[in-house]
Amino acid sequence: MVKFILLVVVTVIGFAANSTELIVTDGQVRVPMPGRTVTAGYFTIQNNTTESVRLTAVKSSAFERAELHQHSHQDGVMRMEQVTHIAIDANTSVTLQPGGLHLMLFDPVQPLLAGESVMVSLSFSNGQQLDLSMPLTEMPRR
Repeated sequence: MVKFILLVVVTVIGFAANSTELIVTDGQVRVPMPGRTVTAGYFTIQNNTTESVRLTAVKSSAFERAELHQHSHQDGVMRMEQVTHIAIDANTSVTLQPGGLHLMLFDPVQPLLAGESVMVSLSFSNGQQLDLSMPLTEMPRR
């Protein structure tokens, strides 16, 4: 019985250690361009677990709506489309960046200023949720 209890404790501790091994780096949300109410967010997710996981939802109290999106090429035209999830394989990372996977953030609930930050919550298929403070950055000039 003691061996069984020890095995359960070790298994639970191992699961808890694995469930916290999703790490987000390089997060940023762009300040919407003047007159616009839509912007994007970018970051890298590192999955240091032995299991694949999916980013399934995003929300932010700073915006009315937040969605997962990707850019794709169809018939020589670049298109943007909403996706239901973003897969992050075991022991790999996925980067959300301009021209690829990214967050779309709609209708800020108050004015956004570069240098401030907004809270973004990421929900994953394994039940984990990460609440992140992401800095607001200016849209790069072209």
